[in-house]
Amino acid sequence: MAKSEIIQAAVIMGSKSDWETMRPASETLRKFGVAHECRVLSAHRTPEALVEFLADAENRGCAVFIAGAGGAAHLAGVIASKTLKPVFGVPIESKLQGLDSLLSTVQMPAGIPVGALAIGPAGATNAALLAVAVLALQQPELAEKLRAYRAERAQNVLDSTLD
Repeated sequence: MAKSEIIQAAVIMGSKSDWETMRPASETLRKFGVAHECRVLSAHRTPEALVEFLADAENRGCAVFIAGAGGAAHLAGVIASKTLKPVFGVPIESKLQGLDSLLSTVQMPAGIPVGALAIGPAGATNAALLAVAVLALQQPELAEKLRAYRAERAQNVLDSTLD
């Protein structure tokens, strides 16, 4: 499983079907030039492979993890229990429109925090933007890109007209 590429972030999802929800995280990281890796690893079905990947990712420089999971949504919590790096959890829409996933993500016991985002693709995008903000603390060029991104979004609102 070990790879040699340096990465700054990792996007992990519990199953392949979560990719459509998590793809915006990868796309957003790519827009900012953040080296990252996307993987399907399950807290329940592949716990040993998950732990192995986390160690490998950290050895390759990974500074932040984004985890997307549905249902019981334990993935982010398990990742957080195995790293001191920030972990952002993205609830995936599931049987209860993602409410079960959201509650599983935000109800972490005190002591092992997970940053919880919105259900679905908006949460995935925002998780990536938070990852960029964390990385920007040590990388001024990322801070500039983030500043420009926000300024562009603000200008789009100001330029909008009502017909």
